[in-house]
Amino acid sequence: MTSLRITSAAHRCAAALLVVSAAWSAASALAQTLPPQQPAVTVTASATVTIANDRLLAWMRSEAENANAAAAASQVNATIGKALAEAKAYPSIKVATAGYSTQQVSDKVRAQRWRVMQTISLEASDFSAAAALISKLQDEHGLLLSGMGFSLSEKTRRDAEDGVTQQAIKMWQARAQQAASGLGFAKWRPGHVVVQTSDVGRVLPMARAQAMSGPMSAAPVTMESGTSEVTVTVSGDAVAQ
Repeated sequence: MTSLRITSAAHRCAAALLVVSAAWSAASALAQTLPPQQPAVTVTASATVTIANDRLLAWMRSEAENANAAAAASQVNATIGKALAEAKAYPSIKVATAGYSTQQVSDKVRAQRWRVMQTISLEASDFSAAAALISKLQDEHGLLLSGMGFSLSEKTRRDAEDGVTQQAIKMWQARAQQAASGLGFAKWRPGHVVVQTSDVGRVLPMARAQAMSGPMSAAPVTMESGTSEVTVTVSGDAVAQ
């Protein structure tokens, strides 16, 4: 019985040694087949272009206060209706209703009343026509200018991104070559590379004008569209060879 137990233990030990030996051989073979790890450096480059804004977005509102909510609403509705009809004479301008609110107002000076307000938005690339329409809606229909901002249209931004992307890629390639040379390698290849634009989420850079609380003068609205910057950033690994 004792001899049998010793033999079984020896068999188990030999089997374990065989498993370890096989695993070691497999690991050694895999290490021999894998190429040596190559050094890589992360490189970032950006290119920016400044473009004249070609899109205007303005907000105008009509307000009315009355002890009777329906009367205030009727006044605002009539004013906005006339404004929308007036805007049809300017087909290059996109006009839409943007908001409507009714609020009860009470203070110690005046009796309780209702304030109704409705807003319209104007979007245009023809700034002269937009200035003329805004001035007319203020002077002839009593609308108030709540805000105004300029940005790039989608097509203009896409075209600018396409051009500046090539610049950013060339700059990235030049920096990758410099990094590889600095590490003592004459050649390199791109690894994982990411190209990003500056307008993530397409947030438009609107610069709102200060809200106006009273009627404007008959002078035309003065506009200065300004510029916007389009930036493309290239970041990725340059793998030395």
